[in-house]
Formats: sequence, C-alpha cells, structure tokens
Amino acid sequence: MENGTVNQEMDTASTITIKGILSLLIQNVDEKNGKRLISLGMGDPTVYSCFHTTHAAGEAVVEALQSEKFNGYSPTVGLPQTRRAIAEYLSRDLPYKLSSDDVFVTSGCTQAIDVALAMLARPGANILLPRPGFPIYELCATFRRLEIRYFDLLPEKGWEVDLDSIEALADQNTVGLVIINPGNPCGNVYSYQHLKKIAETAEKLKIPVIADEVYGHLVFGDNPFVPMGVFGSIVPVLTLGSLSKRWIVPGWRLGWFVTSDPCGMFKNPKIIERIKKYFDILGGPATFVQAAVPRIIEQTDEVFFQKTINILKQTSDICWDMIKEIPCISCPQKPQGSMAVMIKLNLSNLEDISDDIDFCFRLAKEESVIIIPGTAVGLKNWLRITFAADPHSLKEALGRLKSFCKRHTKLMQPY
Repeated sequence: MENGTVNQEMDTASTITIKGILSLLIQNVDEKNGKRLISLGMGDPTVYSCFHTTHAAGEAVVEALQSEKFNGYSPTVGLPQTRRAIAEYLSRDLPYKLSSDDVFVTSGCTQAIDVALAMLARPGANILLPRPGFPIYELCATFRRLEIRYFDLLPEKGWEVDLDSIEALADQNTVGLVIINPGNPCGNVYSYQHLKKIAETAEKLKIPVIADEVYGHLVFGDNPFVPMGVFGSIVPVLTLGSLSKRWIVPGWRLGWFVTSDPCGMFKNPKIIERIKKYFDILGGPATFVQAAVPRIIEQTDEVFFQKTINILKQTSDICWDMIKEIPCISCPQKPQGSMAVMIKLNLSNLEDISDDIDFCFRLAKEESVIIIPGTAVGLKNWLRITFAADPHSLKEALGRLKSFCKRHTKLMQPY
C-alpha cells in the first residue's frame, strides 16, 4: 500500500479465476431463449442429484454438532483427532506412516495451496506451474510475488509433464514444482513410472514437489491413483487434498496440507514453527466439521466410493463419444480421472468465432450452456468441460454444443 491506496500491480492474466469467468458467462445467458441453463463449468458435483455424499458423513457432522462439544475454537493447526485420522487415511497408500504432526487442517484445498506457496515464497523466488493448470496457483503466486514459470503438459502423451522443460526452466531461485494428479483440467492420471521420473527430476534440481491430490482416488481408466508421497524418500513432497471431491462435500471446506517427507526436510524445527505461526493467522474449517472427520473416514464404505466412480466413468464415456461427433472440436485423450477434460477448438472451421473466449460467451448466450474457455486454465483456443453432471443434462448440453458448432461451421465452397 502506498499513500493509502491498494497495490494494484498484478498481471491481468494472473487474476483469472474459474468462479470469476463463470459469473461473467452466466450473466451473458439469454433468459428469453427458453432453454434451461446447464453448466459444465464448475467442479461442484453437488449441483446434480446423482451425486451426493454418504449418509455416514452427514450423520457424523450432525452428531458432532449436537454433542455441543465442538462449538469453540479448535487449535489453529486442527483438532488432534482430525489430524490423526487424516494421517492414518493417507498412510494407507504410502510405504511409510505419516504422523498427526505431519498434517495441518485447512479450509478446503484452496487454503492448502495458499499455505504451500506462502511457506516457499522468498524474495526473488520462482515456482514451476503446469500449463494447463488450476488458476488459483497463479493467483496465489502473484500475491506472494513469486515469479511464475510454466512447464507444458503434453496432450499427445496423455498430458504427461514435459520433464525436459522443467530442467530448462529451473534455477537456483526455483522453490517448488506443482503437480496436479489426477489432472485438473485434463482428466489425466499419471503412471507410477512417470511420477517417479518427476520425483527424480525434482530431486536432481533440489526442489520440493507440491502434489495437488484433491481428486485423489477418483480414477476410472488404466492407471491406478498413486500418491506423490510414495516418492517422499526421493524428494520432499507437500501433499494437498480435501474431503471435497471424493466425499462430494466441497461446501464443507475441509482440506489438508501434509508434509509427506520421511527424510525430514520439512521437520526442521524452524520450518515447523514457521508453518504453525502462519496457521495462527488463518481461519480453519468449523470445529464441528473437523470433529466429524474421524467417523467420516472410518465409516464410509467402498460401495459409496465405487458408485461415484461408476457415474463419472459413465459421464466421461458420454463426453468422449459425443465429442467425436461434434465438428470443430476434438479431444486428444479419453478422461482417466477427476471430473474435467480439455477439448481442442479448431477455429479454422468456424466462420465467425474469434477465439475460445468468444466461443464460450456466444455458446452461453445462444444455447444457455456454460463451459470454460481454455484461456482461463492456460491454453488459448481450448475448452474445459466438466463431466460431473447427470447423464441426461450432459447429453442435452453436448447436443446443444453440437448444434452451436454446426450453426457456426464454415460452409464448404464448391470447386
């Protein structure tokens, strides 16, 4: 702040958020066209009735609230029993055991992202972010005055990380590398072998990996979900996650920031003290929601998780099959996980569309269908479609998308 004014030095490209562009797109919908609004833009499956959380989760929250034992403040790093339950849950998939001291409870995964970047930021530092990616990382990095360096995800290789570009981008001021797996916005799931190569590259460069695993276990393709923490003995890993997607409760804002670091880089007393002090200024999730976590994790059965996976598999198949029938767009890889997929826009076949942003705004106006322009996630002239929707609504939305594309396709000129 200077002379009582807010510092306005921020690159416009770094201020794009999914919620911000969604709001603008919805404002552009023509309510007079008689078509119901269908949004394939937001990763919030609770909008559709086919997605709902398990009864055990709701009962656990009600029990914690009605006990009247959790109406006060929690420790700023989270309730001890909550930290312990999350540590045990994550340790199921690791070759070592996390302790409750490794876990810090956050207000959703978004706050965990902010914590990770705040802890790594220092004057002159830079951070490596995937392109395409999740725009909150850009926003947080910009506020922390971290220089952003983008490495590409390769669509022709199933959106794998371009490891050569990471080595070219990194220098002595690089403080971290962000990996999102299962992938948002691409719908990819990395293999064990590729994750190991990422870990080995980060170790060679002496930088920690920030592993965004908010869509952890939401996989339905050939590759199983492998937590980046599996490679914690190779490179220090900061694991970010939440209940939001797997339990279908994004509004409960229960996330975690975890030091998956058996070799102890983040166990330095000064680092731990810095993390704890930072949490002293944060507001975590409601205490009664935290108190419900042990029961939620313990009592949720595999049938619930599998039902969610089955629906996502069904809707991803619908998306994949219908996109192949739509002119002017193409999908380089069938979704393998998460809730979103990236679609390539072929502008040369469209006669009156200037770019992906124009495409999405006109689609919203003409068809009352909301999808996200690729520019918002780092890829101009691509589109991001969220397939976490009920099958009927998804088919209707993609049918309208097909009509829109046909209407704006260039007419072939006769010889």
